[in-house]
Amino acid sequence: MKKESNRLYGGIEAGGTKFVCVVGSSPDNITAQTQFPTTNPKETLSKAAAFFKKEMKKTPLEAIGIASFGPLDLNLKSKSYGCITTTPKADWADTNLVNTFRDVLGFPVFLDTDVNGAALGEQKWGAAQGLDTFIYLTVGTGIGGGGMANGKLMHGLTHPEMGHILVPHDIKKDPFKGSCPFHKDCLEGLASGMAMEKRWGKLPKDLPADHKAWELESDYLARGGDEPDIGAFPTKGNHRWWHYEKAGIAERSPQKSESSAQ
Repeated sequence: MKKESNRLYGGIEAGGTKFVCVVGSSPDNITAQTQFPTTNPKETLSKAAAFFKKEMKKTPLEAIGIASFGPLDLNLKSKSYGCITTTPKADWADTNLVNTFRDVLGFPVFLDTDVNGAALGEQKWGAAQGLDTFIYLTVGTGIGGGGMANGKLMHGLTHPEMGHILVPHDIKKDPFKGSCPFHKDCLEGLASGMAMEKRWGKLPKDLPADHKAWELESDYLARGGDEPDIGAFPTKGNHRWWHYEKAGIAERSPQKSESSAQ
């Protein structure tokens, strides 16, 4: 049996904008890495497969893990398991990521959502070490979330749509109706990067640090964190992974509160 330190794995961050492919055994032991734009499925997946074929000539790989944009079919009993399903990204609907890489490379392929992949990484090496129940939130173009419950990655009938919870919306304070095509003023519709751009007419990165947008943004994220569906779950002495402050800072470090644990 190989020693753990000698085992190498492939990893793919399959994003809607770019693919990042790596070979390694941990964040501190990345032996090869490449990235390229996400174009059409044939071109993009061929580039990824070619990268791993090249690396396999140097050292055998145990398996590949893929953290992908979605929606995804993760039901192992489904005929379309491993597929990107009803994505709005052109040409990618019904693309089977698992079968493509398994057939070409000939070894195990594991697939999960991009946010669950990030959550797993944080639990293994990052801010969620030692926790068995927590959530991982990402605030970007949209708002998404993954996480673990009792040591198992969150799955169900569909993905946990953490960005689509409802939060209090003061129309007088913020007359913006929201950008979500389904719910208008859910958390994603009010606090995502897309919402900020539509509200203020600029990309978030172009807004100055003292712009009033940031106080409003931190307020919505804090309200989202207070909702029972999305707030950080206490476990093992009331560790809280995501702690929102009114200053707009998301502190990504487990904390133990003696008073709240009592």
